[in-house]
Amino acid sequence: MDKPIVTQAMINAYDEYTHLTLDRRGFMEKLTKLAGSAGAAAAIAPLLAANKASAEIVAADDSRLETKDVTYPGKGGEMKGYLVRPKGAGGKLGAVIIIHENRGLNPHIRDVARRMALEGFITLAPDFLSPLGGTPEDEDKARDMFTKLDAEQTVANAEASLTYLSKLDGSNGKVGAIGFCWGGGVINRFATKSPELKAGVAYYGAQPAAADVPDIKAALLLHYAGLDERINAGIPAYREALEKDKKTFEIFVYDGANHAFNNDTSAARYDKKAADLAWSRTVAFLKKYLA
Repeated sequence: MDKPIVTQAMINAYDEYTHLTLDRRGFMEKLTKLAGSAGAAAAIAPLLAANKASAEIVAADDSRLETKDVTYPGKGGEMKGYLVRPKGAGGKLGAVIIIHENRGLNPHIRDVARRMALEGFITLAPDFLSPLGGTPEDEDKARDMFTKLDAEQTVANAEASLTYLSKLDGSNGKVGAIGFCWGGGVINRFATKSPELKAGVAYYGAQPAAADVPDIKAALLLHYAGLDERINAGIPAYREALEKDKKTFEIFVYDGANHAFNNDTSAARYDKKAADLAWSRTVAFLKKYLA
């Protein structure tokens, strides 16, 4: 059987479903029309979605790392998270919060936390669905739970994660954060609220209100996908506000890449060239500001 052809229209329909409508039936009906048949749509849908089975680049039991699930005080309750340290690190290390997409703390984000720890940081991937009981196995249920989160509580829990990391043994007290998709939007809002955040990296994240930009203290690295019209519509106003207030920031737009281009578990949207370049820039940026 020939490999199904995934078009940009199909990718756009999936983005609309996962970020706006959350209506799977409507999405499958639209995908069926685009694909030409229900059978073709059924074959294409898994290529658009994330595949948990392919979520591991750095093994969970990698001998170079110490990993554990942790709990710590959050805003109005306990936060759950996944903490990773490089073994045998000499001296104190900078620390990085990894903020997940709108699927919660899943195997892919745990893997990203391990990847970043191998770059020489203490990393913490919080479960921002902790106030609602934590990330469920069902991604559709997880996406629906995000609509029930309180935005102010989410930012407060990001700050609680920063406080927890900054006080850990082996931490140099300097904390940065990376966020993807939903998490990228959290990075942008978090940066407007936290005087302690040293560096923020937002992958295809929704921008904050221009009126809040003067409160940003962190250096920012902003990655965008060239084909991500929905999110990219907010770039000009954000850039203008950052420039006006003379903030420290860099913006990169990756031509030909789709929203979620960093997520290597999504076959249709992953862009290795863009992901590798953005990652190398991210690591260099964090080493600069968290040393």
